[in-house]
Amino acid sequence: MDSQVNLNPNKLVSFLNKKAEDFTKQDIINYIEKNNIRMLNFRYVGGDGKLKLLNFIINDRSHLEKILSVGERVDGSSLFSYIDPSASDLYVVPRYRTAFHNPFSEIPAVDIMCSYYDKHGAPLSIAPENILKKAHKALQEKTGMQFEALGELEFYISSELDKIYTITPQKGYHESHPFAKWEIIRAEAMKAISEMGGKIKYGHSEVGNIVSGDWEYVQHEIEFLPVNVEEAADQLVIAKWAIREVAYKHGLEVSFAPKIIVGHAGSGMHIHTRLVKDGKNMMVDSSGSLNETARKMIGGLLEMAPSLTAFGNIVPTSFLRLVPHQEAPTNICWGDSNRSVLVRVPLGWKGVDNMIYDANPKEKAPYTNPMSNQTVELRSADGSANVYLLLAGMVTAALRGLENPESLKIAEKLYVSVDVGKNQKELGLPQLPASCFEAGEKLLSDRALYEKYDIFPANIIDGIAANLKAFDDQHLSEKIFGDGDALMKLVQKYLHCG
Repeated sequence: MDSQVNLNPNKLVSFLNKKAEDFTKQDIINYIEKNNIRMLNFRYVGGDGKLKLLNFIINDRSHLEKILSVGERVDGSSLFSYIDPSASDLYVVPRYRTAFHNPFSEIPAVDIMCSYYDKHGAPLSIAPENILKKAHKALQEKTGMQFEALGELEFYISSELDKIYTITPQKGYHESHPFAKWEIIRAEAMKAISEMGGKIKYGHSEVGNIVSGDWEYVQHEIEFLPVNVEEAADQLVIAKWAIREVAYKHGLEVSFAPKIIVGHAGSGMHIHTRLVKDGKNMMVDSSGSLNETARKMIGGLLEMAPSLTAFGNIVPTSFLRLVPHQEAPTNICWGDSNRSVLVRVPLGWKGVDNMIYDANPKEKAPYTNPMSNQTVELRSADGSANVYLLLAGMVTAALRGLENPESLKIAEKLYVSVDVGKNQKELGLPQLPASCFEAGEKLLSDRALYEKYDIFPANIIDGIAANLKAFDDQHLSEKIFGDGDALMKLVQKYLHCG
């Protein structure tokens, strides 16, 4: 049996005995007929980056086949702010590879992610999913490489204060139950996400433990495995929905907001990336060390880092997380295994093949991995991000790095090997934006890079920049410093962003 099918938790994959990327319309119909499925759900992401839903009760086979073949009409003016209501009808058309058995529906249901098409049957230019698709296509055509990504989803679960095994503020990292609360929520969500096609690496409790009055807030993280960047976006959106569903079922509130209480650890959404060709990681040399291709990509990410915040940090509280002297980055730089930098090169497995044999002296069978695990991590984004546009921006920045003759110089100039916070004055590094307003300005200044190869439509750049500048949040931290009521009101307003 194919190793990608054996033990796969996706019910359609195991039932059909084929990989999800090979699903056909007939496969979906077969699964529905033989598993007493009574409902089909279309899911798609609107201009606000949030997951939408359209329910179909299956009337008969011909009805099912028609839905799966032609999709359905939707009102684009209610889903996107850049469409004229007088000509707003759009089509949503299912992508079969995304089909999954809905684990939350009381009525047996299969759900499928969809793509948008305009009245001419062409991919909708302003749809976030299509913008990501165009960015990835441009990179593949220009470089011959694919872009893979994985996200780290950090979130807080809030509940009444538990006086048994009380939590320790800011000391929750990798704690286990009962000292880390609501492990059951994280585990149940991981199970659901994996059954819906998400490729999960692991889950754990995070550092953020907060006690506020009679309430406690416990931070968790679920990290994914690297997959095709378009699939990575789908699984992050589905995962956020699943986590919220599981928490709601247990009567709990979950938040992906960048800040839920000022002065305590915020939640980020770090994105790891790698460039792949013919099953090989193109960012490392034969010895496993970071190569020139990787440094060029890093140069592109650093060059475009200020404008990338326009996609990855899109609410004012994003910039209460991106403050100096905390783990969230403010300085534009990169380094090896350095959590104080913007772009981190995490520890790889170069030259450590002996560890498993030291830990297990009786183990003799060799293990070889044809794909290097090395990734490059962007640490600025948070849960407010429009995931598709953020990843499209990162792919665009990677392509810029590979094409720009100055990229290696940028990377060389901005490499650091010390704690950035403790050496900030001496380093004199460029800074990330400090507000949504500034992020919007940076996006406009970089617009030519995003619009190159017709990846980002001009009206999307204009619209996003206008929305960000409309917050008028320059110097927000200073304006509301010491005003507890204003801070609480701001945090509550964006508690369920993303």
